[in-house]
Amino acid sequence: MIDLRMLQIQLCSNRIKTFIRIAFVGLCLMLVNGCSTDESFDRSVSPPEVEVVMVTARTVPDEPEFIGQTEAFRPVEIRSQVSGIIKEVYFTEGRNVKKDDKLYLVDPVPFNAIYQAMKAKVAQHKARLVQVKQNLARVRPLLEQQAVSQKDVDDAVADVLSEEAALDAAQNDLVKAKFDLDNTLIYAPVKGRIGRSRYYEGQLISAQTTLLTTIDQLDPMYVTVNVPESYLLRRRRELAEDKVQRPDIFQLYGVMTFSDGSVYPEEGILDFAAVTLSPETGTLQGRFRFPNPEGDLSPGQSYFFPGQFVKVRLKGIIRPNAILIPQRAVQQSPAGSFVYVVDEEDKVEFRSVKASTWYGNEWLIESGLHPGERVVVEGFHRIQPGTQVTVASKKGIASSNNLPNK
Repeated sequence: MIDLRMLQIQLCSNRIKTFIRIAFVGLCLMLVNGCSTDESFDRSVSPPEVEVVMVTARTVPDEPEFIGQTEAFRPVEIRSQVSGIIKEVYFTEGRNVKKDDKLYLVDPVPFNAIYQAMKAKVAQHKARLVQVKQNLARVRPLLEQQAVSQKDVDDAVADVLSEEAALDAAQNDLVKAKFDLDNTLIYAPVKGRIGRSRYYEGQLISAQTTLLTTIDQLDPMYVTVNVPESYLLRRRRELAEDKVQRPDIFQLYGVMTFSDGSVYPEEGILDFAAVTLSPETGTLQGRFRFPNPEGDLSPGQSYFFPGQFVKVRLKGIIRPNAILIPQRAVQQSPAGSFVYVVDEEDKVEFRSVKASTWYGNEWLIESGLHPGERVVVEGFHRIQPGTQVTVASKKGIASSNNLPNK
């Protein structure tokens, strides 16, 4: 019984020893395989590949965009020069009218009566003047013969002078009466599109105060824009530092875009700039004049109306030696914009930059980069500052043919 128990103990001991030997051999094999794997991994690791662009300096247009509102070239108010009752309305509301077209007729009867009375008064004073002149001519010779006194001659002279003054006054009254009579018929002072009439036949109007209607002259058209003070200050600084170049401001042009995104085919020219900033908005008003050949067409054939809100892109300013890089190259951090630059030793360098304006799909870099440097545009997740990299391809910066400034 004891021998059997000893045999079992010996068998268990042998099994344990065998298991330990097998585990030891397996561990050694794992260590050997691990070492060989690390060695092969070290031999296969290569620097990460990145895609870069070469920084170059170019001359590009600097075309800021502003919100504007359209205005009629001449918004003319139609008022009567005389008070009276409207007799006729000759025009159709909302249609185009030509210069000197008849618009309104104020009842001319009372004005014609006054005119005729003034004509008669002028004739009366002319006849009276002839009479007093003849009287003066008769008394002067009699004074030399002492047949009349000096007072008689003086009275005759005074009568002539008085009658000449009365005739002048009557003639002035006649001019005023003729003016009033002529202005009972109201004509269009300009060509354009006439609005609604505020008064109609039978209504009483007052001279120079009653607004009858308006005529908008639509060719050309104005577009007013409000330029922020911050833009004006920045532009002055850039001109002083030769970062931008421009002609005289009244040689600048504008391209207009409607609210639906369509671009007006005609360019406008800047023809006015306000003298002072608006204290309410802190902006300076500018005005562009756009040709509008469709302004003479019938309503419904032109879609350029006063009061529209549009965008105006300013043309004529250029930015020489500008540095532009693809937008995807510029990263953002709490400290601001930055890019990764690959140096001459193909190592990655962190670089803070000042990205100010979009040009299509590119950023304008005002500071932080120089021509000839290489900027990473692909492979950011594989690099960090100081990483050795392999440049996969060196692509040039995109063409500047389509670079709308935002």
